[in-house]
Amino acid sequence: MISVRVPATSANMGSGYDSIGLALGFYNVFKVKGFLEREIYKIEVLGEGAGEAEKPEENGFVLAYEATCRRWGIEPPGLDLLSLNAIPFCRGLGSSSSAIVGGVMVANELRDEPLSKEELLPLMVELEGHPDNVVPCCLGGFVVSCWLDGDLRYVRLPCGEDEMTAVVAVPDVRVPTSQARAALPKTVPMEDAVFNLGRSALLAASWATGKWENLSWAVGDRLHQPFRSKLFPGGEKILETLREIPGCDGVAISGSGPTMVAFTRWSPEKLARPMCRIFAEAGVHSRFFVLDVDRYGASVETTADFRVPEERRCR
Repeated sequence: MISVRVPATSANMGSGYDSIGLALGFYNVFKVKGFLEREIYKIEVLGEGAGEAEKPEENGFVLAYEATCRRWGIEPPGLDLLSLNAIPFCRGLGSSSSAIVGGVMVANELRDEPLSKEELLPLMVELEGHPDNVVPCCLGGFVVSCWLDGDLRYVRLPCGEDEMTAVVAVPDVRVPTSQARAALPKTVPMEDAVFNLGRSALLAASWATGKWENLSWAVGDRLHQPFRSKLFPGGEKILETLREIPGCDGVAISGSGPTMVAFTRWSPEKLARPMCRIFAEAGVHSRFFVLDVDRYGASVETTADFRVPEERRCR
């Protein structure tokens, strides 16, 4: 059996729109129990997405796996796949990235000489489109990344991950990525661009050096959150309320929403309760998770008795 464990992510982190993302200790696990004939897939999904992702033509893991195999010049063998999904679908926690990273890493196991995760990253980003989701998902930690015309640059900042806890509130509503993108203005005033430039640089520097007293200020944003927080009930109020709570080291929309993420070194329940209360007052059921930062990213394990058939290998 090939087993791939892939973490959730919180991308678009505050002022770091499309450039800063964080891996969270919350995982999908994809288990390939065997290879089947071409175009034959046996898919079982347990947990998040059950009933939505069993068709191979609609399954992000399968689509990424097939695209990767064909990129390397082989027709992909079918899969007997079990998906154990903990990451909520379409909530801003990187469920699509987890599927793409997982699919590419399984295809990599078909190679005689598998590539490193760093070597796989450009293809993963090309398939997903957003480096601030894919890079932390693959490598773990807090990552600053840029992607332009196939050129990927990134820096992973390792400092301080043991000190910070993420409190994630997931409302029972969905915001399609297309709607979240459409909500953004085509142009922004120069002063708003400068506002974000300064804060995103401060955010990265503060995380790298453990200057947590800057974090709440550094996640301030004028490029996306003021518009996207209006797309789901409770978003604006959570941003306004949480930043005033003592012990809150920053609050932001996770990804393109509607999940909200707050950071603390102290008492997570002091942030979780008001987040869920505000969602409830807005008429939305929600659940919360208290998560550590994932430091290692996606991982793959192959059982000793599992062999890829020779005729299905990529050379």
